[in-house]
Amino acid sequence: MDSIEKLGAAITMVEEARSVPLSASCVVHRSELLEILDEARNSLPQDFSNAQNLLSSRDAIIEEGRHSAEQLVSMAREEVARMVEQTSIVQAARDESHRILDEARTTAEREREEVEKYIDSRLATLEVILSKTMDAVSRGRERLAGAGDNDVLSQLAQD
Repeated sequence: MDSIEKLGAAITMVEEARSVPLSASCVVHRSELLEILDEARNSLPQDFSNAQNLLSSRDAIIEEGRHSAEQLVSMAREEVARMVEQTSIVQAARDESHRILDEARTTAEREREEVEKYIDSRLATLEVILSKTMDAVSRGRERLAGAGDNDVLSQLAQD
């Protein structure tokens, strides 16, 4: 039992003691009460020492907690700053990617138009060549149809 429990036991003993009629006094067993009070008095220095150690420990624990809290706050601030910086970097990267994509689309459209113009010019050239070839074929067929007997091939076909 610590000193507070012993003092509580002494108070309980007095409260439960028999009252003296027509007075505020009571009858307690002197040696029992003195023994409890002596034990309380003897344990008080040890209890005070334990309380002092506890208070010292409490101050150290509070200081350690305060230091840990400051470290956590510092780390949180650094993390927030890093995240904000990353957000800025990410936004800059997104902006740059949009710019690059727009530039690529513009280049692709321009090159597509150039390719279409080139193909159209090649097809026009082919059309002219084919047209001339068709004209030559038509003239050749007309000669063949009009040559009749004078044609060497006709004569050979008859032989």
